[in-house]
Amino acid sequence: MAYKITEECINCDACVAECPTNAITEEEIIYVVDPARCIECIDTADVPHCVEICPVDCCVLDPEHKETEEELRAKKARIEDE
Repeated sequence: MAYKITEECINCDACVAECPTNAITEEEIIYVVDPARCIECIDTADVPHCVEICPVDCCVLDPEHKETEEELRAKKARIEDE
């Protein structure tokens, strides 16, 4: 399941540099997570980097983008091959 950033985002920019797949970008009001690039930091951290670094806890699981571990690993492999 991809993560998303809620409107509690304070635009601190901390999550952007921490994302290993460059899934987080700045939009007009808050940062957003591209679900096609979010791999939940599988195999890179016990807790996703964005969740760990966010000072206001606005990085949460996005129930609209559920994925199995197998799907996340396939997405990770695809991104690594880019």
